Amino acid sequence: MKQSVNSFLQHLVIERGFSQNTLDAYSNDLNQFRVFVADSLNSEDQEVWRLVDINLLNAYISELRDNRKYRDTTTARKVAAVRSFFGYLSANGLITEDPTENLGSPRVGRTVPKYISEEDVKRLLTTAADTGTPEGRRDASILELLYATGLRVSELVALNVQDIDFEEGFIRTWGKGSKERIVYLYPDALSNLREYIGGARVELLGDKKGETALYLNQRGERLTRQWVWNILKTAAKAAGVDPKITPHTLRHSFATHLLQNGASLRHVQELLGHSSISTTQVYTHLTDSHVRAEYERSHPRA
Repeated sequence: MKQSVNSFLQHLVIERGFSQNTLDAYSNDLNQFRVFVADSLNSEDQEVWRLVDINLLNAYISELRDNRKYRDTTTARKVAAVRSFFGYLSANGLITEDPTENLGSPRVGRTVPKYISEEDVKRLLTTAADTGTPEGRRDASILELLYATGLRVSELVALNVQDIDFEEGFIRTWGKGSKERIVYLYPDALSNLREYIGGARVELLGDKKGETALYLNQRGERLTRQWVWNILKTAAKAAGVDPKITPHTLRHSFATHLLQNGASLRHVQELLGHSSISTTQVYTHLTDSHVRAEYERSHPRA
């Protein structure tokens, strides 16, 4: 059984280009399901997958919801992983019938993205820029770049110095599924980044001249995602901004503010690196009040 799960996970990496974070989630969900099936059917044999039917699948959903008390969003994600897995088994002739074809799943509404106001962003960035230490200047650069580009935190920490084109004013990054995209920088963010690279980064780098990472810790090594979270939490507390803020909140704020200031949904989709515009459409209802205000301001009889 475990061999089939591992083969599927390898397929996700090689054929579908899934990121490590997504792969870890699939691995966790499917191995949890594998243990449930093995315990229910009292076997770890490879052929056990052929014995899984709709009744066992519904029992698994009940286990997730009733016994483990998972939220509908978590249960739906785990069921989606199981569907994908059985689709893979069926496509490769490892099972004769796909038991998930008629499987139900919790209905989950789309979560409203949390964002902060333009005033809060300004206060956050101003507060972060008030320190003169190398770490402080690095932190200010990180927060400015997150809001300037809408980068995911995983994309930010993966950046290398050579990914920046100062002449054209953009950064080359690789998002989910290793998809390359270009993100642009407004002049102040570009200037801020140039100052960081020529100043604070040199101080943090020390004698590790071969390090290519854009953002470094005190030892001259690449920053981790958790470190960036801590940087943001500290800055938010100092600025009096919502303490529940995360790097993704700045990404949501980036998208929302662009739409509120007239950017098209299609352009925001490209800037965020969404493969489908339906993912970007989650932001549209956040701008409803802005659209109404624009209508009342612009229509001659409003």
